[in-house]
Amino acid sequence: MRGVVIALLAVLTFLPAPAHAWGAYAHRKTAEIAETNVSPEVRAKIQRLLANEKALGTPECPLKTLQDAAVWADCVRGEGWRWGYTAAWHYRTAPICQAFNPRSQCSGGACVTAQITRAHRILADESLPAAIRLEALAFMVHFAGDVHMPLHSGDNEDRGGNDRETDYGIIPSLNLHWIWDGPLAERAISDPADPVVRRYPLAERADLTGGTPDDWGRESWEIARTFVYPTAFDSDDVCAAPLPEKTALSQEDIVRGVPIAKRRVQQAGLRIADLLTSAFAPGPLVVADERRR
Repeated sequence: MRGVVIALLAVLTFLPAPAHAWGAYAHRKTAEIAETNVSPEVRAKIQRLLANEKALGTPECPLKTLQDAAVWADCVRGEGWRWGYTAAWHYRTAPICQAFNPRSQCSGGACVTAQITRAHRILADESLPAAIRLEALAFMVHFAGDVHMPLHSGDNEDRGGNDRETDYGIIPSLNLHWIWDGPLAERAISDPADPVVRRYPLAERADLTGGTPDDWGRESWEIARTFVYPTAFDSDDVCAAPLPEKTALSQEDIVRGVPIAKRRVQQAGLRIADLLTSAFAPGPLVVADERRR
C-alpha cells in the first residue's frame, strides 16, 4: 500500500497548481467540446483570428488553437510583472454561509463573471484590431471554464478550499480546491465509454446550456454550498460552526462528485460554444440543424 501511495503522489506532482481551475486537461476539454459544437463558419473565423498570435507577444504561452486559448490566461498569469493584474479575473468567490449577491465581490469588474461579459463584447466588435480580439477570445474561453468550477464561486473563509487540507481517497494532504481542480475533474471526464467531447444533440444541449455568466457563477456557488463542503465535512450544516482545517473525501464521496464535475465541464464547453457563436455571428443565437453540420 505504501508503494501505491508513493506512485500516486508522483502522478499528482504533475497535476496543475491549486490556483488554476481545472488545470490544463479539463480546460482543454472544454475547448474541444466547444469546437466540436460550433458551425464550420465559426471555426473558420476562430482560425483566422488565431493567425494573429505573434502580435500578442507571448511566445512562452502559445495561442495557435482553441485548446491553447483555454489555458493561455493561466500561462500568462505566471508572468506577474506583465499580467499580474488579471489574477482576480479568474474567480468570484462568495461566502456559502451568506445569501448570494451577484453584485458583490467584483470591484471595478475585476472578477470572472464581469470579464467573461467584457471579453465577449470585445470579441464581437469587428472594428477592433485582431490582436485585441484574439486576447479577448483567450480570456473568454478560459474564464467561461473557470466560472463553472464550484470553488471559484463558493467559499467558506478558506480561499475557495485552498486552505482546507483534504485527503483524496488514499492520497493524503492535498487541498479541497486542488482536488476539484485536478484529480476529481480529470476522473470525471476520462471515461472512454462516455466521452465528453462529441456532438451533442439539441435536446441534451438545451438541458446543459442557457443563462448568463452571473447565473453560471450562482450555479457553482450553489454546488459548493449544497454538495462540495457538506460532502467534504460530512455535515448537513457547514455554517453551524467553524470547520476543521483538515478533512477527507472517501471513495464514496468521490464517486458521488464525479457526475457533478463532469456536468460542469460539459456545461462549460457547450456554453463556450454558444459564446463563440454569438460573438462571431451576432444576432439571435440559433443552433443549426444537426443534419446540416
